Amino acid sequence: MSKVKEVPVFLFTGFLESGKTKFIQETLEDKRFCNKEKTLLLVCEEGEEEYSPEQFATDTVVIRVLEGQEQLTNENLAKWAQETKADRVVIEYNGMWLLDALYAAMPEGWVVYQEFMFADAGTFLSYNGNMRQLVYDKLKSCELVVFNRFKPDMDKMEFHKVVRAASRRADIAYESTDGKVVYDDIEDPLPFDLNAPIVEIGEDDFGIWYMDCQDEPQKYVGKTVRFLAQVCQTNRAGKNSFVPGRFAMTCCVQDIQFVGFPCSYDGYKALEQRAWVTVTAKVNYKFHNIYRGKGPVLTAISVEPAEKPQNDVVTFS
Repeated sequence: MSKVKEVPVFLFTGFLESGKTKFIQETLEDKRFCNKEKTLLLVCEEGEEEYSPEQFATDTVVIRVLEGQEQLTNENLAKWAQETKADRVVIEYNGMWLLDALYAAMPEGWVVYQEFMFADAGTFLSYNGNMRQLVYDKLKSCELVVFNRFKPDMDKMEFHKVVRAASRRADIAYESTDGKVVYDDIEDPLPFDLNAPIVEIGEDDFGIWYMDCQDEPQKYVGKTVRFLAQVCQTNRAGKNSFVPGRFAMTCCVQDIQFVGFPCSYDGYKALEQRAWVTVTAKVNYKFHNIYRGKGPVLTAISVEPAEKPQNDVVTFS
């Protein structure tokens, strides 16, 4: 069986007129990025600014424009990659399309190497207020958020809070109209003591802990944690295991979902589905089918009955 070729994907997201085209144009003009690799540039929306291929550092860039989301299919992407013999793919993604549509269409072997989000600082907070789900969708997995056209009288904390509600991992940059870039240095202290013998997770802090543990699992390895959770009995948890977790609101009421970690516990069968429990457990980081790879896996020390909290839905901020 032949090995599937790995194709690096460089993904640029954001809404119309957010600066994606300008950044990609400058990137493809940079000889350090372009070294004769055959590049497929997928353009999923066209704004006022257009590409100038004659200024690219190489003539091996081929542009394909998607006129609508119906063209975002596995068949089309695979065909264009084969036609261009692409060594890598650069995607200017449409801000009105959910990223799941792209991931579902990506051919086998395509791997997102970098994901950046661009936003016009003047319209970002309005977009977030009116289309929170679409904003959250782009923030949750990006490595860097660039707020361009950022003015001195704008409050960085407003933008910082929106990003951190979706991701504690993403870097944040503010670019002013004169081209000066300042990186966000606002600290986000965790609301629990990681150095305590038992790390006590407050009943409203489960979402923050969940996100931080997913983003930086290594710092929790070997730690003992105690937290309030609901019981989820599922075969996906694995042998002698259940999933303690909470219902969390990611961006809006319609987007509430159950999140938790697989937890081995010999007495799991006696636990009632959706019962509230206080779990004390050791954290490890290893392969588990629920992740289809490595992730945080708990080993329960004790599981005790608990009362339902006042707020049974948590958030990630």
